Amino acid sequence: MTMEEKKNRFAAVIRHVPHEGLGLIERSLVESSVEFKYFDPYGPGLDEVSADCLIVMGGPMSVYDNLPWMAPEKELIRRHVSRGVPVLGICLGAQMIAAALGAEVKPCGAREIGWYPLEIVSIANSDPVFSWFSGRETVFQWHGDTFEIPAGAELLASSPLCPHQAFRYGRNTYALQFHLEVSPAMVSEWVSIPENGAEVTALHGEGGVDAIKSGSGLYGGRLQELSRGVFDAFLRL
Repeated sequence: MTMEEKKNRFAAVIRHVPHEGLGLIERSLVESSVEFKYFDPYGPGLDEVSADCLIVMGGPMSVYDNLPWMAPEKELIRRHVSRGVPVLGICLGAQMIAAALGAEVKPCGAREIGWYPLEIVSIANSDPVFSWFSGRETVFQWHGDTFEIPAGAELLASSPLCPHQAFRYGRNTYALQFHLEVSPAMVSEWVSIPENGAEVTALHGEGGVDAIKSGSGLYGGRLQELSRGVFDAFLRL
């Protein structure tokens, strides 16, 4: 790839709520000379989006809510997957990819909010994106739903509370239930939103918010190392 071709690459980013942006993914996009633009899934024109890379971010909605904009978004995902360009989904974005590929999305049965252990399955050791993980990591989670693994996809990661944490479909479509894109500042911002803080307290008790912030000090450095390796590798696809 020539420098000119590298500079001309463009990523479309679907953002469902303002505070769930690219985070650490933006660093990899900039350093890889990939231009990007946020798109709002609620308005018209989603069917006209076409990119060299599609990134679908998280949000508080559930795929099975069947909101009006979800069908066009799933069609957008299918169109980019069929074109063979890299597609990445985070949390809700991962669930949207699963649904677009015909898999069920449903309540997980247990909420994961905060820092949780992640188990990497053995097949991921040879994956060009997931080989950056060791066998066990601690990552940031914020979800109550989960996805089934689409037909033809490969499970890459699991956790005790949510067995389906990540999958790859084809050569370059990746779905991550966990939040590898968050910085400590983003974590603090998220838990400072009143409704989010109330959700944390309901799950973890009065000290939950402070515990999650403290977890950023324990695990945030390693998460940033993983994010650089994983997102850089994804963009090389």
